[in-house]
Amino acid sequence: MQARMHPRSEQPELRDFDLPGVAPSRQKRSRETTLALLRAGAEMLRTRSLAELSIEALCTEVAATVGAFYSRFESKETYFNALMALATRDGEERLAGIKPPSPDPGLDRLCQIIVSGIIGWMRNHEGVLRAALQHDATRPDKWTPFKALAQATSARATPLLLPAMGKGRKAAKSRAIAFGFQIVLGTLVNAILNDPGPLQLSSKEMETRLAGCLLLLLQAEIGRATPK
Repeated sequence: MQARMHPRSEQPELRDFDLPGVAPSRQKRSRETTLALLRAGAEMLRTRSLAELSIEALCTEVAATVGAFYSRFESKETYFNALMALATRDGEERLAGIKPPSPDPGLDRLCQIIVSGIIGWMRNHEGVLRAALQHDATRPDKWTPFKALAQATSARATPLLLPAMGKGRKAAKSRAIAFGFQIVLGTLVNAILNDPGPLQLSSKEMETRLAGCLLLLLQAEIGRATPK
């Protein structure tokens, strides 16, 4: 079985509502309303900023009252915090699902699997991630969970990639892996925030190109001579 980031559903499930700031409910219908509000907001943020996200429009989208919204979320800020917490949790669970390759699929395949997993997570939460990045200018703490998740991604992937890079120079190779993920994540963040082209986050070519870039960088490190 090859290493892979196991796919997850794009939307939060009812079990996910043990979130700080979200009023708990034991009634299934009430939890379903909370779920509908979170799903609708995540989808609406794909095409508008957080400032443009109207609570009234959100409630209309799911046939809920504004009162129902505020009975679950203290504020719009609390609501957005819940969306970010769900996106972060999904990323953490994806990381935990990365399994060591057996048999070894090779460095090229590992790069494809890991990069595809990262892009898949970003596609699922694109609107929330963009809103967090846009919010980052005035509230730097908003991006902090995702920064930590990026660091965790590098840390989790390093022991998978190192064996495929051969023996020796572990510190240098680990550094190359960390830089490789900085390039991958930086490119994806730019695509989410600015969409400069030529490739978009939704493009399959984005996956193959970025996986190829990571592979070439790691292969270059493998080919380096040990400093004397």
